Order: sequence, then structure tokens, then C-alpha cells
Amino acid sequence: QVQLVESGGGLVQAGGSLRLSCAASGRTLYTYRMGWFRQVPGKERDFVATITWNDSAYYADSVKGRFTISRDNAKNTVFLQMNSLKVEDTAVYYCAAGRGIGNYARAPLYESWGQGTQVTVSS
Repeated sequence: QVQLVESGGGLVQAGGSLRLSCAASGRTLYTYRMGWFRQVPGKERDFVATITWNDSAYYADSVKGRFTISRDNAKNTVFLQMNSLKVEDTAVYYCAAGRGIGNYARAPLYESWGQGTQVTVSS
């Protein structure tokens, strides 16, 4: 039971950078595994990155080396720093929180979701 509010999306040029934020309320964020997913119209929601309670981070191969997930427990906020953006990164990005045990790259592991924020990368 945690509420998530995302911000930071927008329009950027290919090769540029963008930083997404996910502010949590209702529960202490440090007790949750946090994840970022993205989705384009007509397609499945895809895993992007996750960070655990002990600050271990994992990434989808498509973003590894370009994106960085981090958390600030004092501010109850999770971030996704996106560098070297590509046109194919264009999607709605969702922040998610979960406490279950399983495959961190699968959406059903997460019980709370933000409203999504649009990221558009232009060429």
C-alpha cells in the first residue's frame, strides 16, 4: 500500500538525457523493491530497471550502460537517469513498488504503480 507519483518526462533529442522521479507516500519506501517499466501503444509493458532494499540495481539489456536507477530514502523518492537516449526509448514510463519474491523483471511482482509519464525522443 504505497502511492507513487511520477514526474520528469518530456521531449528530448536523441543522444540527450532525462531524469525521471517517483515520489512515494503511504509507506516507507525503503521496505520495497522499486522498478521502472515502459510501454508503447499496442505492446506489453517491458522491464527497464529495478533497485532492491539493499541498493542492488539490475537493468534490461536494452538500457544497460545508459540508464541508472537510484533511490533517496530520506526523500522517499526513486530516480531513473536516462542518458544517450534513442528514438526507441520513446514510451510511457511507469514506476512500480513491490514486496514479493520472484522475477524482478515481471510486472506481477509489483503491487503498486504510478500513473506513468511520457518520454518522447526525437531524431
